[in-house]
Amino acid sequence: MKAVVYTEYGPPDVLQFTEVEKPAPKDNEILIKVYATTVGYGDITARNFRNITSREFNMPTPLLFPTRFMFGFRKPRIKILGADFAGEIEAVGKEVTRFKAGDQVFGYRGMRMGANAEYLCMPETGTVAIKPANMTYEEAAAVPYGAIMALSLLRRVTIQNGQKVLINGASGSIGSAAVQLARHDGAEVTGVCSTPRLDYVKSLGADHVIDYTQEDFTQNGETYDLIFDILGRSSFSHCKNSLTPNGRYLLASFKMKPLFQMLWTSIFGSKKVICAMAAEKQEDLITIKELVEAGTIKSIIDRCYPLEQAAEAHRYVEAGHKKGHVVITVAHNNQT
Repeated sequence: MKAVVYTEYGPPDVLQFTEVEKPAPKDNEILIKVYATTVGYGDITARNFRNITSREFNMPTPLLFPTRFMFGFRKPRIKILGADFAGEIEAVGKEVTRFKAGDQVFGYRGMRMGANAEYLCMPETGTVAIKPANMTYEEAAAVPYGAIMALSLLRRVTIQNGQKVLINGASGSIGSAAVQLARHDGAEVTGVCSTPRLDYVKSLGADHVIDYTQEDFTQNGETYDLIFDILGRSSFSHCKNSLTPNGRYLLASFKMKPLFQMLWTSIFGSKKVICAMAAEKQEDLITIKELVEAGTIKSIIDRCYPLEQAAEAHRYVEAGHKKGHVVITVAHNNQT
């Protein structure tokens, strides 16, 4: 089968379109014919992971060593990128009961990656579910990562109808899903992003948008019941006065300092810092499928690239141009 492989860290040119062995499903696995996958922040980070410093690493520093071990210190251990996917099940192992050949599915591979290929295998209990009926493969492939992360993290705060929520980093995969989920819960949502992405965030349903290159949201006098910071670009001390008396500051990416702040605010004061690791659950993906089919979550595609142009897709994303999702399509003669 064809796949995009990288055997050394570096710029997009390290990605090579080549022939690799087609996987065979184990007894508890499904073999998926991939029709679409995505290029996101995680793919760019993994491709260049050797050069990621502890300061650039968006998690507590003690996790850097085990993450480097998983990905490989000098050369990549995981040689095929791609975490999100959508496709069709071609075959199932003899113990599989949840799926059958011909099922259209979508899913998330996490740090195991491997979706930049014509085929991949997954356990039937993995983060995979039947594809939303009202989405194309390309649209469905753009959903899992961001929606799973946003759904899992927002459950930590239980948004109430009428609350004011600010999403800092509203144009990324997690942020765009968080905007839609918070609106679904009845919140008045403000999205913070850069100038080129203002219209994109508005199209997701944000009630207000703030261009961070023109305005500091902590200086506008507004207060919010929840500030959800996606990439830890702000800080609790910087945002504290922008929280209501019982407001919460939720982080999707965090270092050690916010962990100590979470401990401190859990004991003292009414404003809380919440750091959480999102879980990857099949049942959450099924919930997301239902939300998509109900019209709550949509995905907006910026660009599509064929698999053989994966390096070009990486260049586009890495340059900071994307306004929506960047999808890699995988051609099959019998695609529907």
